Amino acid sequence: MSKIAVYPGSFDPVTIGHLDIIERISKIFDHVIVLTAESSQKNYLFPVQERSEFLKKALEHFKNVEVDVFSGLTVDYMRKRQAHVIVRGLRAVADFEYEGTLANMNYRLAPEIETFMIFSRPEYYFISSRAVKEVARNSGNLKGLVPDFIIPEISKKLRG
Repeated sequence: MSKIAVYPGSFDPVTIGHLDIIERISKIFDHVIVLTAESSQKNYLFPVQERSEFLKKALEHFKNVEVDVFSGLTVDYMRKRQAHVIVRGLRAVADFEYEGTLANMNYRLAPEIETFMIFSRPEYYFISSRAVKEVARNSGNLKGLVPDFIIPEISKKLRG
């Protein structure tokens, strides 16, 4: 049986920290699905299809990684794809509390699905999509925070 992991997130925008986690888990699992979330509860900078295209471009060199889009419960998607592992990245203590609650809710909904937590590397610990957008809004340098090809896209989007 193939070991499929799903790494869900907003990826608005995808950061170097996200890419590091994807690279690391691609070495552990047979197949990794990077699941771009679409939620009516969030106000995104980029629409879901654009976020998905950015991910595809950033991940095109990985043979065992695919990008997909889903709206709804991650566990429902996982059942549809016959995946049994959700991967979540952890940076800070606040992430641990939030992700632990989410993992327990997912377990309650789908006990056959496990959640694996992976810690950010220290050099990426401070990077978040929210922080990237804040730096960009204030004309800060995004080099080394997101893939280079996304930098002009963020600037263009924020200029309106």
